[in-house]
Amino acid sequence: QVQLVETGGGLAQPGGSLTLSCAVSGFAVSDYKMAWYRQAPGKMRELGEMVASMLSGGHTDYAESVKGRFIISRDVVNNTVNLQMNNSQPEDTAVYYCCRPLRWNFGQGTQVTVAA
Repeated sequence: QVQLVETGGGLAQPGGSLTLSCAVSGFAVSDYKMAWYRQAPGKMRELGEMVASMLSGGHTDYAESVKGRFIISRDVVNNTVNLQMNNSQPEDTAVYYCCRPLRWNFGQGTQVTVAA
């Protein structure tokens, strides 16, 4: 059974850091493109922004809004996908979802709030 479970959300100060983690079961994260989406308040998840992705070969890509601040990585031993959020800004406030785009699998999401 495919399951994606995000953890690590919470409150961050502007300029601060948070690390999100996505525990995956049912497939190997190294076999598929994996991504992090975010849904800003009041917006539908399907219209959310893909902030970071990693191909099975390891190539990464980032939205312009987070480039240079966020880092996507994976741990093949623990089968997790992580998102390190550095220099967080109030506009990063959103629910963050881990995703396997090929099958459109999402986790339940984790709330990130950036505020003083």
